[in-house]
Amino acid sequence: MRNRGYLKPFVKWAGGKGQLIYELESLCPASCGRYFEPFIGGGALLFDLQPGNAVIGDVNSQLINAYLQIRDRPDEVIEYAERLDAVPCTKEHFCEQRDRYNLKIASGTLDAECAGLMIWLNKHCFNGLYRVNRKGMFNVPWNRRAKVRSVDPEIIRSTSEYLREQHVEIRNADFEETCSDVKSGDFVYFDSPYVPVSVTANFTKYAADGFTMADHERLASFVRELDRRGVMIMLSNNDVPEVRRLYAGFRIYELSVARLISCNGGGRTGEEVVVTNYDGRRARCGTPAGGCSLKFF
Repeated sequence: MRNRGYLKPFVKWAGGKGQLIYELESLCPASCGRYFEPFIGGGALLFDLQPGNAVIGDVNSQLINAYLQIRDRPDEVIEYAERLDAVPCTKEHFCEQRDRYNLKIASGTLDAECAGLMIWLNKHCFNGLYRVNRKGMFNVPWNRRAKVRSVDPEIIRSTSEYLREQHVEIRNADFEETCSDVKSGDFVYFDSPYVPVSVTANFTKYAADGFTMADHERLASFVRELDRRGVMIMLSNNDVPEVRRLYAGFRIYELSVARLISCNGGGRTGEEVVVTNYDGRRARCGTPAGGCSLKFF
């Protein structure tokens, strides 16, 4: 059920689903109980569907802090990001702000300023990539753009309104903990870090401890457990043999997609799959993007 106007992600995130909203909508179940998204990232599908009483989560504490601060202190986040935007960005300025952000990470400080810094860095770093080193410090270089608008105040305030008024629960947790209270009839969308197409194409280091093949095995086992409990599941990943092995027996839909974040500017197309445990090809496939009819009960 749509509750307000247009929303979109406030950060660019590796594997973001903005370009696949139409396809994902067409594969959603016709109705469900609570909506869960344990790898929230930029939240493109969440903001498109705008479910009430949803549960979202991620292990990235800085990302979750941004959601919490936008929910609770949107004007402070906007003010801080706009204050940074008022200064033309240079490499030195970018590095100063990145160092400031990393000091806040090191001290465990989670506040509106930290959220504003994260959003500003996301819009000023190379390809909008969020990457940290083994110590958990953000280490993506500058994108060499002097002027970038980091925030859209209307989107930030509308996002805050949605998160507050629709009682979206925000959890800083692993996917199993985020989904600990999922019940039969609920719908879970898993958009985990992808299984790489090669050993060098690895974008799983979005958190300090990464996301390994062992984690993918654990995720697949958890998906099968939820399936046995009557939970509706949709999952996105690369179309590679390992993914097809992990989810053998489920329905698998193939998609062609442009890569929005890539280390190779000339190689930004690829094949992905959407995995479901229900029939995703329904009559609602003709629904235009931005007009989803998914019902929550």
